[in-house]
Amino acid sequence: MKRRDILKWSASAGGLSLLAGKTSTASAALPVPKPTLPQKIDPISATLRRLELVGRQATYLWTESHINLAGVPMGAVVPATELPALEHQLKTISKALEAVTNFAASFATSALASGSLQSLDNLRTRLASLQASFDQLLAANSGLATLPAAVLTLLGTLTGTAGDISTQLKQIHQDLLSQGPLGALNGPKTVAQYDALFVTIEKPAIAQLLHDNDLFAAMRVAGPNPMLIQRATALPAKFPLGNAQYQQVMGAGDSLAEAASSGRLYILDYEGLADMAPAGAQVKPLTGTGYIQAPIALFARPKTGRSLVPVAIQCGQDPAANPIFLRVDDTANAEAYWAWQSAKTVVQVADFNYHEMFVHLGRTHLMSEAFAMATQRQLATAHPLSRLLSPHLEGAMFINEAATLIIMAPLTTGDVILAAPIETLQQQCGRDRLAYDFYDRMMLPSDLRTRGVDDTTALPDYPYRDDALLVWNAIAQWVGDYVATYYLSDADVTGDYELKAWASELATSGKVHGFRAITTRAQLIDVLTAIIFNASAQHAAVNFPQYSVMTYAPFSAGAEGVPAPTSGAGQNEASWSQMLPSRLAAQEQILLFHILGGVYYRPLGEYKDNVFPHLPVLLDPAIVGQGGPLERFRNALAGIEATIGQRNTTRARPYEYLLPSRIPSSTNI
Repeated sequence: MKRRDILKWSASAGGLSLLAGKTSTASAALPVPKPTLPQKIDPISATLRRLELVGRQATYLWTESHINLAGVPMGAVVPATELPALEHQLKTISKALEAVTNFAASFATSALASGSLQSLDNLRTRLASLQASFDQLLAANSGLATLPAAVLTLLGTLTGTAGDISTQLKQIHQDLLSQGPLGALNGPKTVAQYDALFVTIEKPAIAQLLHDNDLFAAMRVAGPNPMLIQRATALPAKFPLGNAQYQQVMGAGDSLAEAASSGRLYILDYEGLADMAPAGAQVKPLTGTGYIQAPIALFARPKTGRSLVPVAIQCGQDPAANPIFLRVDDTANAEAYWAWQSAKTVVQVADFNYHEMFVHLGRTHLMSEAFAMATQRQLATAHPLSRLLSPHLEGAMFINEAATLIIMAPLTTGDVILAAPIETLQQQCGRDRLAYDFYDRMMLPSDLRTRGVDDTTALPDYPYRDDALLVWNAIAQWVGDYVATYYLSDADVTGDYELKAWASELATSGKVHGFRAITTRAQLIDVLTAIIFNASAQHAAVNFPQYSVMTYAPFSAGAEGVPAPTSGAGQNEASWSQMLPSRLAAQEQILLFHILGGVYYRPLGEYKDNVFPHLPVLLDPAIVGQGGPLERFRNALAGIEATIGQRNTTRARPYEYLLPSRIPSSTNI
């Protein structure tokens, strides 16, 4: 079945469509004791490698006509080898069961919800039995290269049971959605109503700091989207903040000019949302009227401080139509305080959309798909880079199919949560993916320099930067050792015709902006480091905060219930709370992000086959021998774990998203 046909079949099935797919029943790849470069093998072996790639190229087909992401290069089909392992699916089903149970419980007065909860109890019992059977099967067959027929039969039976549980979960979710929105679309809103949606799932701790200004600033450097904040040496003309306004917030002992000249001003500008921040009300069938703006927010580091503090927010790009709101800490100044809280909500909604469509979906998920496709099509199984990269690209194609169902299709979870029309979301996600430059933006050190946030003395408190660089450098060292094992000189790089075809395909068919021919070992190490970091650590940094931050709609939502205020007059808690999204959207946020932010599969440093019983894919003694490159990499990750743990003891808020133990190897959820 073509990928687009799968999408058409399941687009109306709701956000749990990702669970209804089959698990992988493909055979494990033949072991490769010692990978080789194509120019260093005999003619017969070279012919066999070419035949292998011809077969793969007939299976892994590019398309730019995806039903929900036209123009973005993706796989036209999801081959059997790209389907998730049963081990992965069991983890996902477990989280989905928790999420759907909470979803049903939030419809407490519904007779359908009551029946659903009973059905979910039954599924929970079945899942526990299934998990126990799988655990026994794995323990009994661990390390076997060839599985007995009886084991394969039992594995198929367990896979079928998992698929059946998934289908029932999806149906329960869809039936509950069919009841319509929870409560009136335009009635009064209170935070308590949103707190009440957490019935069987614990409300995130962030709820206790909902209006905290320090937390709002911390999100820029340690939240779901730590990738937009940049240093400002001067304020843009479209953000006409004056020195008197700056001093009203920061005190007479500081000035706007001094803060700018000393590198203490930092800005968020959501101009990049473009058409994703359309003017006026946006009306959705299930959630009613919503709004989104493209704000500008200014932050500063105080003279004697380490951390950013918020200064001012303009809720749109046009200063004539959008006044600047200054930070207010004193609740006694009620109108100004609640106007400021409303302005912060405008920023949070913009950041939510920027994060989901660009930073998360486009730049990690869709980028990984391009590398997965090119690797399968141009690098033979026995190629050293195939052995290195495949575990880091595992699951990308399947989960991207799921993402197009959950986020990019009409009347599905993403369409419920996000403000702009679904067609606009599709177009803008594709635009950003195609414009995202590989060398300038996917290379972490380059991106930090470009945004002016690489100086640790100018901005000491930036947990994402500091922890990400630890992981980046460890990956770079590991990749450097790996490359040096197989590429003895730059001539080996330029002579590798499979690598040349791979790079060419990424630049042309894959449309990875800025990608170019690789001519040196140093360049190859940088390229591989960026790919592996993006698929593992970068995705972890932007995916897992969804669980702890973005499940709580009063703090982080995809749409505003009413537009941004145009003045402080008359602002109060009730007017701010009307900015909260539809409660149905809030329910869907809990469900979606509990799943996506809760599944950890195959940690960084593991190199295993995707097929049961998940044998190692790196076998070369030069790589896996005692004291060798892989052992050194794993030791480096253990050291990073300890370093981050120590850092978190002195941070105002622990930053745990880049602990190596919490970084999956690939973009598989």
